[in-house]
Amino acid sequence: MATIPALKRGLRFRDLVPLYVVLVLSIRWTAQAATAGPSILIVWVAALFFFFIPLAASVMELSSRHPEEGGIYIWTREAFGDFSGFLCAFTYWMSNLPYFAAVLYFGAASALFAFGPRAQFLASNPAYYIVFAVIALALITLLNIVGVDVGKWLNNIGAIGILLPLGVLLLLALASWFRFGPVLHPFAADFVPHWSLDNAVFWSSVFFAFSAIESASAMGDEIQNPRRTIPWALLTGGIILTIGYIAGTAAFLFMLPPQAVAGPDGFVHGIEQLAARLGLAWILAPMALFVVLSAIGQVAGNLSSTARLPFAVGVDRYLPAAFGSIHPRFRTPWIAIGVYGLAGMVVALLSQAGTTVRGAYNILVSMSVISLFIPYLFLFSAMIRLQSRPAPAEARRVPGGKPVAIALATIGLLSTAVTIVLSVIPSAEETNKPLAIAKVLGATAVLVGMGVALFVISLWRTHRLRIGETMT
Repeated sequence: MATIPALKRGLRFRDLVPLYVVLVLSIRWTAQAATAGPSILIVWVAALFFFFIPLAASVMELSSRHPEEGGIYIWTREAFGDFSGFLCAFTYWMSNLPYFAAVLYFGAASALFAFGPRAQFLASNPAYYIVFAVIALALITLLNIVGVDVGKWLNNIGAIGILLPLGVLLLLALASWFRFGPVLHPFAADFVPHWSLDNAVFWSSVFFAFSAIESASAMGDEIQNPRRTIPWALLTGGIILTIGYIAGTAAFLFMLPPQAVAGPDGFVHGIEQLAARLGLAWILAPMALFVVLSAIGQVAGNLSSTARLPFAVGVDRYLPAAFGSIHPRFRTPWIAIGVYGLAGMVVALLSQAGTTVRGAYNILVSMSVISLFIPYLFLFSAMIRLQSRPAPAEARRVPGGKPVAIALATIGLLSTAVTIVLSVIPSAEETNKPLAIAKVLGATAVLVGMGVALFVISLWRTHRLRIGETMT
């Protein structure tokens, strides 16, 4: 009999740390957060303690208890059964589809800064964004199918595209501080977050800037010695992420007025203004290109890791068995990666299409609002549930054992629940708030209903196959 190909363990510590960087550290957030004023620095610290540390601790222990391919799907399945595992995986991979288009369009807009004013006419051209996104997704999908040894370089290059512009930002901010002084002179009271509903909604989104660090664990069978590698990579990556978010936000906050970094292109605009102030305008073009690399790296990291969920579900036969296929030469879950990449291209097309088709994209976005958070309810709940079961002798536990693990997971669970409630609240600009809430809740119900229907169909199909096998 032919040997069944196994996944290749091609990810080491030096690959996993850059993967965590591209999965979590979004340079767009540094500029967007800075527009909220000095109190946002306290919110970053709160997000660190009330969401990121509980998440990282849970990921460390859960990936050590169950280091196999599938990550959050496997953890939820082991804690609550097949149905919960399937629903968690389904909402997770569906919530990422609009994200791919959004990040690549940010990259496409940033690329125009590298070519000066002559290229700005493309900024309002939908065809430009579609071509950029489709080509990028096709390249990402192909390289990840060819092999983890090839695909991981997109993650590594993407991490450079994040860390280098951030480093340049900090150097420009320091040079501008010493030469011209800060533009912001806050009082101590300015650092105290002031409660309002709009502020609370924004704060909750800051919390989830720290999300996605669990994605890499979905590639457990492709990580060398995951029980040892993941904890150290989590610690190293977590330090980089925390410094990057807080230091980057502070640089914009103290050195530029809020209106200078507002909008989706705020990071590149901020670099542009700081560089021009110091007579270094030439630096904008290369930095814009690095930002493009960061966008491609972020999509590559999320697509490659999240595609392992339908692969694991396919292995369990809750999706067509083809999803569980491993390429005999490249040793990658090529069907799962290919289908997920194609789905990302379709969503990218929808987002820039005519008004009728664009409505379908808007529905997908509405679906992703809450579906982004649902898997974290499963993750933290699984962490609590699995504390009642013995861990393997070689598993790494949260320092302090069961009481600390349950306390951290409870904090993360509560933070997630509050964020879900706040995410439903429409913005102040929304004219019909009840309708906006109904759209989000309705779209979420449709998405969950789709997941339930797929699971029921898979059970029916499996039952039919078993009857057929019994009759033969």
